[in-house]
Amino acid sequence: MCYAISLTRSVKTLERHYDVENLLGKVEPEKDLTYYHANGFSHPLLWIIPQEQRNTIISSRWGIMPSNKLGAEHVDYYKEAVRFGGGLNAQSEKLFDHFIYKNSAMSKRCIVPVTGFFEPHTAPKKFKVPFYFERKDQNLINLAGVYTITKDGYHTFTILTKPATPLFAKIHNTKYRKPVILNDSDIEVWLDGSLAENDIKEVIQDDMPDELLRTYPVSKDVYNPRVNSDREGIIQPVEYSEVVVDY
Repeated sequence: MCYAISLTRSVKTLERHYDVENLLGKVEPEKDLTYYHANGFSHPLLWIIPQEQRNTIISSRWGIMPSNKLGAEHVDYYKEAVRFGGGLNAQSEKLFDHFIYKNSAMSKRCIVPVTGFFEPHTAPKKFKVPFYFERKDQNLINLAGVYTITKDGYHTFTILTKPATPLFAKIHNTKYRKPVILNDSDIEVWLDGSLAENDIKEVIQDDMPDELLRTYPVSKDVYNPRVNSDREGIIQPVEYSEVVVDY
């Protein structure tokens, strides 16, 4: 699963990297939308590059909503949706079957740029440790997502997941899932409106290999709602004697 991310690059950097222009959405961000730790269950605004407007980057709320809902009423909606994971992740295996995802799979795919993301690891005696994932070359990570536009014009999105590869199976060792991480060469492909269903499945299947990523344990403050975990030090390595897995 992918319920927490880090994005430490400015929107200007994202614009240059993806060759896009910032398009203010229904909700105008009060800040640059940079985070050392963004908890998905707070449903933050993040940047997405939407398929329908490939040359733009727009703020979107993390937690997909059906298009017939009102984005202005997202707080009430998420209170009900929390038992389903708050719409933060979508199993790619259900992309063409789920009542929300199937309406976005062909025409509303998106890229969610992040600098890293957090995954939970269960050490012996059920000791929970957050691990941080980033690219070895420090470049941006392109998470694959789909989005909706609510009937009052709000963008909401979800991040696609798939069965864990070997690296993720060692770390995310209870759910055995991982986010779909697009290869740089597949950015344009993912946003191509002419893709057939099998083409989309192939991009998901052949996403970024484990060898290009690195991971390490970080502070358990990631799980503590009583402290400010959106701070620079939250992505610094922390050693735990309980962690015995080779990462």
